Amino acid sequence: MKKNTWKAFTAWVNGTAEESRPLRREAGQSAHEKHPLFHLNEEMRVRLFRWEYRAVALIVCLTVVAVLLFTVFHLPLFGEPNNPAVNEVVERYVEKGLEETGAVNMVSGMILDYRAFDTFGESSVLFLAVTSVMMLLLRDEKNISAEEDIQEAHERIIEKEASDRILQKVVSLVMPCIFLFGIYVVLNGHISPGGGFSGGAIMGAGLILYGSAFGTDKVREIFTMKTFRRITSSALLCYAASKAYSFYTGANGLPTGIPLGTPGAIFSSGLILVLDICVGMVVACTMYGFYVLFARGEI
Repeated sequence: MKKNTWKAFTAWVNGTAEESRPLRREAGQSAHEKHPLFHLNEEMRVRLFRWEYRAVALIVCLTVVAVLLFTVFHLPLFGEPNNPAVNEVVERYVEKGLEETGAVNMVSGMILDYRAFDTFGESSVLFLAVTSVMMLLLRDEKNISAEEDIQEAHERIIEKEASDRILQKVVSLVMPCIFLFGIYVVLNGHISPGGGFSGGAIMGAGLILYGSAFGTDKVREIFTMKTFRRITSSALLCYAASKAYSFYTGANGLPTGIPLGTPGAIFSSGLILVLDICVGMVVACTMYGFYVLFARGEI
């Protein structure tokens, strides 16, 4: 095996690899002709392939279903006192959560304090997802032609001429309420149901609604690619720095020096309010980023 690999490498270095390809192709063709299925006509081979594909797909599906049913069958019954969900971890959240995090909302205290590292990973996944879509769909001078530019210009003209006046008037009245409610949900996530994920989703939906009514060019007056990069990068870096400080002090038994405040007040629960704001900005930008990339190929 090593000898063949070395021969292939030396042939590639010497530039003789191309000469050996026709020989390998002929050898592969002769081996293919000796295969028992070679003499079958094309229609029979297609039918055989379809039958094999369906058989394999059925076996895989049945295996997955069997594994899931086996897992569900062995789950503990709901409400039993010895369930894994009723253990010292949940007891800690319920009994010490308010004292240790300062958050009235137990869920926010859990995901942004006890499990803040996981939440940072989830926010990073959102950022990586929109970055990956951007790499595939983003329009620039390297992956766009003049004909596509002309077609895009015609579509923008049609979008402006075919705008819905009623929808624009309704959106103009509703948009301030949507953004105000989204900001409220983010800022009150530690003292009431809500938080960065739900508030960011509300603001992202508001941006999408505004773009659908007035066009993405109108949104681009206040939200550009540079704005997207600055907001998402700053939010993720702020989140990482805040929790790195908490992890360092906690691991070394040092006081954080950040007061938890009065439970129920806006400025309370330590860094949870800051983390909610960071998560909300990332979620809002990601939602609108997905929409505009699929719609126009640019932010």
